[in-house]
Order: sequence, then C-alpha cells, then structure tokens
Amino acid sequence: MAKPSTSQIVTQRILAALPSVIGVVIVTFLLTRALPGDPAAFFAGPAATAAAIEEVRRNLGLDKSLLEQFFLYVGDLFRGDLGVSLITGQTVVYDLMTRLPASLELTLAGLVLAIALAVPLGVLAATRPNSWIDHGIRLLATAGVSLPTFFTGLFLIYLLYYRLGVVPAPLGRLNILYSAPPQITGFYLVDSLLSGNLGLFGAAAAQLFLPAVTLGLFALAPLTRVTRASMLGMLSSDFIRTARASGLPPRQVLFGYAFRNALLPIVTTLGIVFSFLLGANILVEKVFAWPGIGSYAVEALVASDYAPIQGFILTMALLYVVLNLLIDLLYVVIDPRAGVES
Repeated sequence: MAKPSTSQIVTQRILAALPSVIGVVIVTFLLTRALPGDPAAFFAGPAATAAAIEEVRRNLGLDKSLLEQFFLYVGDLFRGDLGVSLITGQTVVYDLMTRLPASLELTLAGLVLAIALAVPLGVLAATRPNSWIDHGIRLLATAGVSLPTFFTGLFLIYLLYYRLGVVPAPLGRLNILYSAPPQITGFYLVDSLLSGNLGLFGAAAAQLFLPAVTLGLFALAPLTRVTRASMLGMLSSDFIRTARASGLPPRQVLFGYAFRNALLPIVTTLGIVFSFLLGANILVEKVFAWPGIGSYAVEALVASDYAPIQGFILTMALLYVVLNLLIDLLYVVIDPRAGVES
C-alpha cells in the first residue's frame, strides 16, 4: 500500500473538518439569536421610542425571518464579511485581526511555559515512581489544575505586584511609557526583536510574564500526568528492557527510545490543552486587561452584539481545525506509520 503524501494527508484532514465547520456556522447563528435581551432596544438606548427601536431592528436586519437572516449571513461569510461591531464601530474582521495576535501570543507563551515545566517533571516522576519526588510533582500538578485561572491570576497579582512589587502593573500588553512596535507579526515580543528594540522586548516580556504563568500553571497538570503515564508505560515495556540488557547508555535508552515512543500521547494532549487554553484565556484577559479576542467576545456578549460573537466563535473553530491539522502532520513526523494508517 502506497504511503500518502503530505498534501494528500492535508486534503483529507481539511475535507474531514468541513462538516464540523458547517455545523459551527449553523449552531453559532442559532445560539446568538437565542441570547437574552433585544439588541435593537440595547443600541437604541433606554429613552428610545418603539418606532426608533423598530428602525434600529430594520437596520440590523433583525426584522427578517430566521431563514432569511441565515442565508444573508452565509452569503456575507463567502464574501469574507463578518459584519460590523456595533460597540467599536469597526468591522469584525478588523477587530479580530487586531486582537487575535494578542490572544495567540498569550496562549503560546503559556503553552511553552507549561511544556518547559511539564515534560521534564513528567519524565523525572516516571524515572522515580512512588518516591517523594513523584508524589511532590503530582501534588504540584493537581494544585495547578484545581485552582481557577482567574483566582490564580488574582493571587499572583496580589503576591508579586501588590506585596512584592517585582512585576509591572497588570494593565495590558505594554506599560504606558512604551509605544507598540511596528506591526509585522502582531506579536510584541517578535516585532520588538525584529525592530531591534531590546528595551521594548523587555517591557513586553515583563507584561506577558504573569498572564503566561497563570495559563501555564493551568496547563501543567494534564501535560505532566500524561508525560508521566506514557513514560511509565514505555519504561516497563519489553523493548526497553532489551535495550538495557544490551548495555546501551541509560540516557540513550531514556530519551532515544522511551521518550521518543512516548511522544504521541503527549502531542495529542498538547493539542487538547492548547484548545483549553484558548478558552481559558478569556478570564485571564479580563483579569490582566489583555486586549485579546476573549475580552472582545465578552464585551460583545454583554451587549448582545451578534456579529462579534459569531466572528469570535468561527475564528476559534478555524483555529481548532488548523491545530488538529498540524497535530496530524506532527504525528507523521514522529511516527511515519501514522501517515500509512490515515
């Protein structure tokens, strides 16, 4: 049986994701129409007359039937038009493109921090099962996932900013003394380095530290547990015992054989954790005044502003599709047999 090429794997995954995307479009449209409150009355103002509210409703297209509204919505999607936010007055595409880099930078920073801690801790716990080190690592992982992200964030602000004063005020992506770097990628850390401004890089990293730690602690537990369990399974397998009996160096046995074969469940968990972090960063953004798409969606939800909510959910759904595609391709890199089985 011929091994499928990378392009064939990508095409298969995209086609498999299309029904999910269509389902998200339908469900998003229906759920936003089921939100409590009348957006026409909200934007017309508390002193508006019934005629003024009806005029606003006509301008928003809410006087049409659900079926007509849905077909108009789908037609706008095909044109790349997600509507206009009634809160900001800008197009939803502009708002999302402006705010999405902030959310992705925060999520990726939290994920990198979690990986940097969880994988070594999981491997260490697996090599010393049932020791005090193993129990301590499991306790740390349990504590990280047991605390809500907003509580962890507020606690870190109180301790590190209010009591110790070792971190800057949690007031967004940059201190008020600094201006945003020239936009290249939208990631302040990357753009400040590309522009050669190390001072700005330090300021952006300082602002990112606390929210990234908050997200990283949340992601620490599942990654640590899966790494430990996967490594324990590998270390007790027959081929590892054979490798040890053959006199191979312990480091080569641990990382060259056991860890490499334990990577698949870790990568799978990594994709799930990244998806969780995209949702969890909504609360973190509100706590740290982070100008991402999560706080944008919350503001739109409070105001019953349909277009930003629909744009936010569609963006998240597409991010999940892209993430799953990347994980599938990473499977093939780690284990070429995955490409044949697909």
